[in-house]
Amino acid sequence: MTTTHATGTQILTLTGLRFDANLGILSHEKTDPQPIQVDAELSLGAQPLSPRDDDILHVLDYRKVRQIIIDECRAEHVNLLESLIGKLANRLMQLPGVLGVRVKIAKLEIFDDCEVAIRIETGQW
Repeated sequence: MTTTHATGTQILTLTGLRFDANLGILSHEKTDPQPIQVDAELSLGAQPLSPRDDDILHVLDYRKVRQIIIDECRAEHVNLLESLIGKLANRLMQLPGVLGVRVKIAKLEIFDDCEVAIRIETGQW
């Protein structure tokens, strides 16, 4: 007799992560960090509905994901939002068990009347 364990597609989501980063081509952007907001979704594929145990070592720790996002976005000045989001998506795809990444980075204060953002999706969904 075989026992089947229920599974579901698991997606780790961080939404509304705000911090300052060195980003942009304008003269004031090259000298002063500006606020950005990052939303990220990491596809972990089919996972058991309950982890094998209640140990943080056996799942993707969202505290580490959060810190990687902040560190990657603050590592160095980047001229283009497109360059930054590509670098971040590549880094998140390297995490163990991650099959796909969706990331959105918004520059919150570039215009008074709108938010400017880039969203990228890579990997398997």
